[in-house]
Amino acid sequence: MTQVSERLASLSPSETLAMSQKSNELKAQGIDVINLSVGEPDFFTPDHIKEAAKKAIDANFSFYSPVPGYPDLRKAIVNKLKRENNLDFTPDQIVVSNGAKQSVCNVLLSIVGPGDEVIVPAPYWVSYVEMVKLAEGTNVVVSAGIEQDFKITASQLESVITPKTKALILCSPSNPTGSVYSKDELKALADVIAKYPNIIVIADEIYEHINYVGKHESIAQFENIKDRVVVVNGVSKAYAMTGWRIGFLAAPLWIAKACNKLQGQYTSGPNSIAQKAATEAFNGDQTCVKEMRDAFLRRRDLVVGLCKEIPGIKVNVPEGAFYLFPEVSSYYGKKAGDRLIADGADLAMYLLEVGHVATVGGAAFGAPECIRFSYATSDENLVEAIKRIKEALAALK
Repeated sequence: MTQVSERLASLSPSETLAMSQKSNELKAQGIDVINLSVGEPDFFTPDHIKEAAKKAIDANFSFYSPVPGYPDLRKAIVNKLKRENNLDFTPDQIVVSNGAKQSVCNVLLSIVGPGDEVIVPAPYWVSYVEMVKLAEGTNVVVSAGIEQDFKITASQLESVITPKTKALILCSPSNPTGSVYSKDELKALADVIAKYPNIIVIADEIYEHINYVGKHESIAQFENIKDRVVVVNGVSKAYAMTGWRIGFLAAPLWIAKACNKLQGQYTSGPNSIAQKAATEAFNGDQTCVKEMRDAFLRRRDLVVGLCKEIPGIKVNVPEGAFYLFPEVSSYYGKKAGDRLIADGADLAMYLLEVGHVATVGGAAFGAPECIRFSYATSDENLVEAIKRIKEALAALK
């Protein structure tokens, strides 16, 4: 019998994509499903960015691009990091990839090997732990519950550091919780990392601009660790460009060179037209970013208010991203007829099949007591979805 590699066999399928697929299957049967399972802005890519792509097609940008991306895009990213984050990088420290997801994976595959430990705060984005497995590293999961706003403390971080610790993955604003680390919280983490010169911080900042507290704070700003921080970002969330597949990493030169070497052997440079669109996204008018953020903030307030009216669930107030991550464990052990809700996966499936709302069970994010849903959809959809969730949960006894 033909078997897949151990590497692949060790991976879990993406729970977010699986729930989205099940949602689409029900829709195909004519069922009115509201899909809140996928983290994707519901806006269209702004017109000035699309125009840049059309011009690039007419200008015949149809050849292979340099592996780390076009020079003008890397320069635009350098300027963005200086302008918006006061971070100093050079173009040769930038590697552009097929989405921020590849950027994170590039770093892990470049620096992590068998036996190396990677600290992953939970709740975490589903792919982090799977990428660490791909790199043959060991996940060290540090849990932070809703009572601490899903953010780990400096003492928690220090308690799990060992001589084998190679990296920390930090996502702020967070997927799946929407939590945002403050400057003081980041400084406390940075001061711990500073004591251990072999640890690299992978700062996933893809939700940077969907931030309701004012200014984004990057852990790369602190002098005592800035030469050991890799900033990962992209255009997917801020500019509604998920399908264009452009992300980037800004890294110490030795890591950037390693990622360039790796990417050169398995994908080469990213899509040429999408790079020209991304260059315009970074260089052009930023009004669209604020307009989308304002819409997400309105929706955040809407769903938090509605969910607080549902008995038995605990809700924090996310300060960024476009997710709510309510704790729903009070419903575990309850039934609807013969149907038992044992855990978050059961509850998510129940909400899909009975309430016709697609969410994702929290176990996939390292927090089995929660479920995640995205509020990146219309106000009308959100009001209807929360109404359906409330009614479905009320039927559990």
